Amino acid sequence: MTKTTRIISIVLMALPSAMLLMSAIMKFTQAQPIVEGFTKSGLIGYLNLIAVIELLAVVLFWIPKAHKVGFLLLCSYLGGAICMELAGGQFPTAAVFLALIWIGVYLKNKAMFLQEAKTA
Repeated sequence: MTKTTRIISIVLMALPSAMLLMSAIMKFTQAQPIVEGFTKSGLIGYLNLIAVIELLAVVLFWIPKAHKVGFLLLCSYLGGAICMELAGGQFPTAAVFLALIWIGVYLKNKAMFLQEAKTA
């Protein structure tokens, strides 16, 4: 991997990670727009749980030995966020974050997405 590719990969993974960290902090601090949105969707009782899951997924994503688990958790979390955004009639911002993470991880480690066919 070239230095340029590595930098692009890190940036593509860091931007959504930073946004997700900010989102988790806003949930923990119960920022008014977050509380209103979760109340409207009927998920206000799960606000702290969702913030913990979000934070845990990002932290695991940046730990080298847990990178794959963190990646899968982020994909799952963002998939749910996409569904909630679409159900609420909002633009699916989570889809943009998910695409950036996928591209960044692909640039970092193509082997996570490519599997050679095994012969029996």
